[in-house]
Amino acid sequence: MKNQADADSPGAGESMQSKTERDYILGTNDEEVIRLGSQHRVWRPVVSKLWWKAGITVRKRVLDLGAGPGYAAIDLAEIVGSAGEIVAVERSSKFISVMKEACRSRRLTQVQIRELDLMTDDLPKAAYDFSWCRWVLSFVSDPALLIKKLAAVMPIGSIAIFHEYGHYLTWRFSPRRPKLERFAEKVSESWRASGGDPDVALNLPPILSSNGFTIRLAVPRIYCVRPSDYMWQWPAAFIESGPARLQELGYVDKAFVNQVKAEFAEAAKDPDSRMITPLVLEIVAERTG
Repeated sequence: MKNQADADSPGAGESMQSKTERDYILGTNDEEVIRLGSQHRVWRPVVSKLWWKAGITVRKRVLDLGAGPGYAAIDLAEIVGSAGEIVAVERSSKFISVMKEACRSRRLTQVQIRELDLMTDDLPKAAYDFSWCRWVLSFVSDPALLIKKLAAVMPIGSIAIFHEYGHYLTWRFSPRRPKLERFAEKVSESWRASGGDPDVALNLPPILSSNGFTIRLAVPRIYCVRPSDYMWQWPAAFIESGPARLQELGYVDKAFVNQVKAEFAEAAKDPDSRMITPLVLEIVAERTG
């Protein structure tokens, strides 16, 4: 999620005046940076296979929408190589600083970082081969506007790739865990109150079609996992910070936070526990008109 970086950083160029930090509903603090890293590692095998199927390879140019601390941008940069380019777009100055440092340490000069707001700023124009967008449309106030902006910079024949929630409240447990189910409902409520949509992927196909994209692939990603499965760590990392964030925003109290964490600890200790993950819709769409 990205910016114009320092003139001395790889692949960067800094805006004249630095922008103030713009927070997200899930926050941009150090805990969130760590959580996003854990989330990316869990999803990396799934995402890497998707990128491979879509055709991302060396020398390609990829637009990373809402790149956050840059975990996907770094993986993409290593795929496209020094002859390719990643244009990473993000509005959080905190996330941008993390991404810039990661690119510096890895000498990834092919990553161009742009600090802008997806709703109020234009997307950078370039001859993109691909775009990548994960769990971004769920949080913006106008997904149709973002897709319109994306269509304006994606050339005919280019490929747009998405991972977005299609049904967040599939997040359930066996045996049933009422506080955890209520927590998922509160998360969904908070996203809607901030202008987002936790089920945004259900609306994405017609929006893409009306903006000149043809869907080539649409696959639901939903998992039933045990505590010993690595995918369990995706929601587990959110349980570490998510309840406290809801309390900070005034949606729940401390007692509820403690109950959620206690229920999850019980589930994690039970080898017979099963968790159904939130449904994510995987979409690959070609710009055809």
